[in-house]
Amino acid sequence: MGRAAELLRTVQPVDDVPERFAALLQERFASRPGARFVLVASGGATAAACYDRAAERAEVDWSLVDVYLGDERAVPPDDPDANQRLVREHLIEALGGVGSFTPMAATGDLERCAAAYDEVLRQLLRGPGIDLIHLGVGPDGHTASLFASAASLTERERLCVATCDPAGRNPHDRLSVTYPVIDAARTVVLTVTGPEKHEAIRRIRDGEDLPAGRVAAADIRWLVDEAALRGGGR
Repeated sequence: MGRAAELLRTVQPVDDVPERFAALLQERFASRPGARFVLVASGGATAAACYDRAAERAEVDWSLVDVYLGDERAVPPDDPDANQRLVREHLIEALGGVGSFTPMAATGDLERCAAAYDEVLRQLLRGPGIDLIHLGVGPDGHTASLFASAASLTERERLCVATCDPAGRNPHDRLSVTYPVIDAARTVVLTVTGPEKHEAIRRIRDGEDLPAGRVAAADIRWLVDEAALRGGGR
């Protein structure tokens, strides 16, 4: 069991997950060890709401924020399912720009795409490091695009891999960071909302080995709403 699973057992529900995410980002920005701030972003509806709220934080100097992606679907950049489109629409365009944005190219030869982003991540970890990595949790317990029974779960050398969901529940081939990237971040925040996530949260709390529970970074923050933690409507 990873530290994330152990911590989840003691988590209390959060009333407003996007607001708490925005406050945490502001806090981590203020206490950043370097001149700039590295954010690794996520996808999904909860992430979109989090970035909408984060974009309202005037206390963050967004010109100093460098944004990367934790995973991407093998779709064109402007596809509705593309994480990079979500980040652009809900954060970067809302702000009028950030310091830099380095999305994952995920069309064509995915192994080559993964190798290219692997090098981006190696340079990042050799340099400033990751200040905050944002993750979600799927109804099946996956995080980033790390799926149950996938070879990526045991990958320790490569930092970005081409992957897919062996169970076929999640569409599209993917690119994903691996645990060595996640666990190297100064702070990992997992945001989880809605009753459709309750079963995954319950399974992790009960000790089942699901991908989201394997996160082992030094500083892990769970932001989980009442519906996801307890089940039922809000």
